[in-house]
Amino acid sequence: MGTASVLTQPALVLNSSWLAIHTTTAFDALRLMCNGTAKAVVPENYELHGFESWVSLAVPPDEPAIRTVKLRIRVPEIVVLTQFGGQPNPAASFSRRNLFRRDDNRCQYCGRRPGTKELSIDHVFPRARGGRSSWENCVLACTDCNHRKRDRTPDEAGMRLLKLPVKPRWSPILEVPVGRVRQSWSRFVSDAYWDVKLEP
Repeated sequence: MGTASVLTQPALVLNSSWLAIHTTTAFDALRLMCNGTAKAVVPENYELHGFESWVSLAVPPDEPAIRTVKLRIRVPEIVVLTQFGGQPNPAASFSRRNLFRRDDNRCQYCGRRPGTKELSIDHVFPRARGGRSSWENCVLACTDCNHRKRDRTPDEAGMRLLKLPVKPRWSPILEVPVGRVRQSWSRFVSDAYWDVKLEP
């Protein structure tokens, strides 16, 4: 892996209370370390290092490194801000992925799990009649149930919901693109995913 691609690898940014607040690139993480804004975390033992001590660390043989003329520098995966840096967003955003998670990839009318391609978002009170896109008015429905319900309420269609749709109690610590989460982040980040917001 070339130095340019190594520098674009993701790094997790923690506030000074060690709560994950966002991600950046390895390049920006090094920049934060250089100007004293952040310190790097060694994932194996959670030691903190400023820029000077970080560049003197040995790079594990199985890890990619940032190469200079004289040095092989370990890629920072986690940095902690030296000043507070704010709080992560505590609320679970109303998104397609979160709706699939809340409803457990299951049709909320018949209970089947036909696969994501056969599931769509149904407005309990139809959108064509003023129903809004919200946690309390949207559920997953399989293709058959969606066709059967059409632009009617469940009562009008003679259908029953498995459970009432509500805003979930869980909330992500941080929203990170799928495939960009590092193993070393597991203590700080859970259930990270794309935040695909749904239209109101």
